[in-house]
Amino acid sequence: PPPLLLFHCQPIIPDLLMSPSDQGDGDLEMEYPEDRGNWTGKLDFLLSCIGYCVGLGNVWRFPYRVYSNGGGAFLIPYFIMLAICGIPIFFMELSLGQFSSLGPLAIWRISPLFKGVGMGTILIVSLVAIYYNMIIAYVLFYLFASLTSNLPWQHCGNWWNTELCLDHHVIKAANAATPFNLTNTVSPSEEYWSRYVLHIQGSSGIGDPGRIRWNLCLCLLLSWVIVYLCILKGVKSSGKVVYFTATFPYFILIMLLIRGVTLEGAWKGIEFYLTPQFDHLLSSKVWIEAALQIFYSLGVGFGGLLTFASYNTFHQNIYRDTFIVTLGNAITSILAGFAIFSVLGYMSEELGVPVNQVAKAGPGLAFVVYPQAMTMLPLSPFWSFLFFFMLLTLGLDSQFAFLETIVTAVTDEFPYYLRPKKAFFSAIICIAMYLMGLILTTEGGMYWLVLLDDYSAGFGLMVVVITTCLVVTRVYGIKRFCRDIHMMLGFKPGLYFKACWMCLSPAMMLTLLVYNIVKYQPSEYGSYRFPYWAEVLGILMGLFSCLMIPAGMVVAVLREEGTLWERIQQASRPTMDWGPSLEENRTGMYVATLAGSQSPKPLMVHMRKYGGITSFENTAIEVDREIEEEEESMM
Repeated sequence: PPPLLLFHCQPIIPDLLMSPSDQGDGDLEMEYPEDRGNWTGKLDFLLSCIGYCVGLGNVWRFPYRVYSNGGGAFLIPYFIMLAICGIPIFFMELSLGQFSSLGPLAIWRISPLFKGVGMGTILIVSLVAIYYNMIIAYVLFYLFASLTSNLPWQHCGNWWNTELCLDHHVIKAANAATPFNLTNTVSPSEEYWSRYVLHIQGSSGIGDPGRIRWNLCLCLLLSWVIVYLCILKGVKSSGKVVYFTATFPYFILIMLLIRGVTLEGAWKGIEFYLTPQFDHLLSSKVWIEAALQIFYSLGVGFGGLLTFASYNTFHQNIYRDTFIVTLGNAITSILAGFAIFSVLGYMSEELGVPVNQVAKAGPGLAFVVYPQAMTMLPLSPFWSFLFFFMLLTLGLDSQFAFLETIVTAVTDEFPYYLRPKKAFFSAIICIAMYLMGLILTTEGGMYWLVLLDDYSAGFGLMVVVITTCLVVTRVYGIKRFCRDIHMMLGFKPGLYFKACWMCLSPAMMLTLLVYNIVKYQPSEYGSYRFPYWAEVLGILMGLFSCLMIPAGMVVAVLREEGTLWERIQQASRPTMDWGPSLEENRTGMYVATLAGSQSPKPLMVHMRKYGGITSFENTAIEVDREIEEEEESMM
């Protein structure tokens, strides 16, 4: 036959049977996930999650909540709330991120109508990242101050001390002879923190910031530089840094624990910490406190878990990882309680006062009480340095997660423009947040930090988590979500997870939200009460993240066509490109969304291309058969 006829007889290879090298230089050649990056190993992801969840709150908030809510009895509601709220929502976020390989904004291809949830998440995380790095700056300040032969907060008599200052040596000597009146006295560590580090006497309140404290300003700059260098290459760099920042705190914590339990009076503190008071379990406040501790300790709703999981391989066993991280976080909190209260028991013995008079929560524990306890130990600068180095490593890997969440979310929205310039974009984000955080380095900066801490991640975060649960289970559909997990992991979630996702977790979150609104108390710092305008500003800060949800709905509806109801329905459905990011993972129903998938048997063509049937392709066939049976029964 003529050459032309021969040419026309050449078989045409369908797109799905072509290898990437055969496809030419078309636009479809770009592989987003490859450009996006992945963890270099499974342990990178696991350690990053542990580092993200195990943070400053495990040290300065959990022990205080235990002893003030029934001691050892508090662990009962704590683990029940971990099972109802913590583990299921944790697993849901990991599943969403790993299945789609998308950040907190792009993940809402699952239902574009609710993209405002992702916008609210990014706003919350941005506000938290600004003030969280200021706390790391305080830790750096104390870390450098510990590099001396005598700790500067050990004695009175410095220029920042007042006539009310009284150190523990005087108290101990007085207790040995006659009872000493401690009324209206202040420890040297407290005056060092408030009058030297913060220089808070230079500000009359939140409306009067005063001058910038340049030593704090430089510490904040250093903390942002450290964070930037660690996230410079995305998860490829931060995934290696966490090998140190996620594991080293445990070595220091064990050292502090061993040192603590060998001190005189240590068992008094531990007994006070864990003595069960079962009557507390009849109070709803204790159960709410347990749920709040789980909620904030695991970092659900902040987008960090979803972001980390989005860099996993498609079949990573996140079911196992969920239990390792959540239970590991709980055990770490309990361990930190032993380390903290053993030293507070020794401090109580030295000062001759009850343990409840030296125990505090929040920054007061880290920057006043524990530094004071360190001055009572031999080699006090050494133990002080270890304690603040532990706080530094605990804080940094949580901060890595916040920044990675923001950067990933925005670059996933604009991959063509931002992914090639991710390092530069990360630098812009860090510089902008450093400049916004400068208000926190002023003499009145602590008032702004307290306002941000109280309102930035309060009821707004709960609204985000509740909405996410409802969208995944009601709008997207619990059956479809379980099928996605089945395709990804090879098994379906059991009744426990389904019951929590459908009812228990949203109900508990809603209870927390109502409780926070009903029991609302204005912010305060010590004896300072915030003015009305500051309270309004804080409430607006929380409301703004919630308002992102209806704003996103309006935008999504306006982009569709048809009647209002038709627009809402169309915007609620997943987009055409929703599903696994890599083509080889698009088995089952998701093959039909690929270019060139008009073949009557797209799944079989897809499997021939990627090397035959594997256990996961068998799973996809099962899922397809389920869908067909459901459609037949409906007809």
